[in-house]
Amino acid sequence: MSSHDFHQGKLGNCWFVAACSCLALRKSLWQQVIPDCKEQEWDPKNPRKYAGIFRFRFWRFGEWTEVVVDDLLPTENGELIYCHSNVRNEFWSALLEKAYAKLAGSYQALDGGCAAEALVDFTGAVAESINLEEGKYGEVISEQMKLFEDLMKVHKRGGFISCSISESPGQPSEAETGMGLIVGHAYSVTAIRKLRLGESLLFSFKAEKLFMIRLRNPWGKKEWHGAWSDSSEEWKKVSDSERKNLGLTVENDGEFWMTFEDWCKNFTDVDICRTVNTSCFSLHKTWEKEMMYGAWAKHPEPLLNRSGGCFDNRETFLQNPQYLFDVKKAQDKVLVSLQQEDRRRYKKEGKGDNITIGFEILKVEDNRRYRLHKLTVQERVATSPYSNTRSVFLRRSLQQGRYVLVPTTFIPGVPTKFILRLYTDVPSKLSSAAILCAQSCAADCVPGADPYVLIKCEKQSWRSPVQHNTTSPVFNTQVIFYRKDIDSPVTIQVRQAQGSCSGQGGQHSSSPGLRWASCSFVCLISRREEGEPLLPLLGSACSSAAASPPQTPADGTLGSQGIFHSKELAGEIEFGIEMMISLVCGPGSKTLALRRCRGGHRQEEQQTGYCRGYRGCPLPAERDSTLVSSLRQVWSSSLLRDRLLGQAVLAARPGQPRQQRRLRLRGRPGGAAAEVPGHISVTVLCSDDLAEL
Repeated sequence: MSSHDFHQGKLGNCWFVAACSCLALRKSLWQQVIPDCKEQEWDPKNPRKYAGIFRFRFWRFGEWTEVVVDDLLPTENGELIYCHSNVRNEFWSALLEKAYAKLAGSYQALDGGCAAEALVDFTGAVAESINLEEGKYGEVISEQMKLFEDLMKVHKRGGFISCSISESPGQPSEAETGMGLIVGHAYSVTAIRKLRLGESLLFSFKAEKLFMIRLRNPWGKKEWHGAWSDSSEEWKKVSDSERKNLGLTVENDGEFWMTFEDWCKNFTDVDICRTVNTSCFSLHKTWEKEMMYGAWAKHPEPLLNRSGGCFDNRETFLQNPQYLFDVKKAQDKVLVSLQQEDRRRYKKEGKGDNITIGFEILKVEDNRRYRLHKLTVQERVATSPYSNTRSVFLRRSLQQGRYVLVPTTFIPGVPTKFILRLYTDVPSKLSSAAILCAQSCAADCVPGADPYVLIKCEKQSWRSPVQHNTTSPVFNTQVIFYRKDIDSPVTIQVRQAQGSCSGQGGQHSSSPGLRWASCSFVCLISRREEGEPLLPLLGSACSSAAASPPQTPADGTLGSQGIFHSKELAGEIEFGIEMMISLVCGPGSKTLALRRCRGGHRQEEQQTGYCRGYRGCPLPAERDSTLVSSLRQVWSSSLLRDRLLGQAVLAARPGQPRQQRRLRLRGRPGGAAAEVPGHISVTVLCSDDLAEL
């Protein structure tokens, strides 16, 4: 089987024929689609073995599906109406098209489509679509070269590529451009080469580099008329043997070469089908694959609704399905493919169009196990393109931590099924799935320190990854605990990993230069009764914070805009029912404690000299709590266990009056204090809070 065995018939399915031409280039893959092809072939020596039926296999929605067809093919005047081969007695192309039409429901269901869809059905690979005009690949040479290297790597590793020219408004379908290309027509990419004239091509022509791409028209005719076309003058620079090696033939067979620059300027869309390597025996990069099935299901009850629409629908966005996954390495590249159920079989009912889909990736607490019901400290780190294609794809490098992936339809209330595939370098543990905040303490560690953070609440604990050999650790992490006893404290410890060495001969060091700066905490409340404006959290004494007060959105929440920083004081906004504490690091910091409360509005000035706080009416007695912080430094002479560098104990004690305390941590003399950047966020939900989720 070769790419020349497929020619488009009277059906508008050039996308399918282009995909077949790509498939014919990979013997191992087309033998997967046509299993036991030799046994199914007509054998003139044993005609009784021929049964008149043929078996094909397609990857459909996560599993391989077998389709059996007979040998009756539609003809007109003795000629095949649809897909056919150059050879008159060759029928594999027509039989493959018939099997695919049966899978779709009819031949007419194949009228119009995307080559990437057929390639995914042939291989089970992941599809990616790129708009060459939006990416300005025809203008920016650096981006053009990056794309060339990427496409050449895809092609070398068994992937597939097709391209097309989108129709302009008012332009007729399948119109021919002045250079011989067909508008709205899918071309298959059959080769990508990097040539250097004068070295690999025998002639010394100033070592000119050529970035070349070979395409095939499914019609089997009508080729490119520009530079490096079959009979152009440029080929005189190339020897006959090299032209033969490139497969150049001066025939109107629908296959032609062109430079990659001309390709980027003349085509508008490219579909890439990546065969992601998951084999542990491969010489190339191996990916770990996770796959989940899901559905967008509409329901009038918000807790049961799973079709909330895209991120713009803030009230319903988190009602979509949610999936947790981990990035284990310090930084890792993640591939995500979201594919909706194929809808071609519904074309007769007028419901065959694809739904516009996409997904969001949110950075969440490192120990989160449950669904998100409200966005607070979570960070929106990636958004896929939203498209009405059958699948959307995203490649992104993510930092170490836990993430929630939210697949969505563009508008809410659109039900359909989907399949989600995630590829990472190491296993990601993909699974289907209120505020106490603490900022990292200020410390200066000697060279060779290996610090990490250990956070405990009741019988639960979480440990951050160790940061090796650093004098400026950054602890950016978020964790969440569900607490039964409101009096149970939360303990945040900074520890030195066991076996840290410094100096000569492997001698253990007690880090004599380590000293903690002054630390304090602050609890700031911003929740007001519905309809009332939010009061500023920091007074004019904090000039850097008050200089640019945050703008309050229409929904009454401040979100990421509610973060204040100044030399003396820092805090975060709380909106909701949870408790929030912020540990503030920096010389000259002072402590401010506010009672946790909701509703009402009563202003009370705090006696810190730095800021003015606001609080509302007190909560019921069982919920009224004072937030108290104690910070202490513990030195350990034992080197057999991890050494505790510093600790913060955050407790909620009912019935006690508000307290103000200045707390300092002092290390050994001579150590210079330095503020550690980063942010540690701990979310604590009490038992009565769970009922509100």
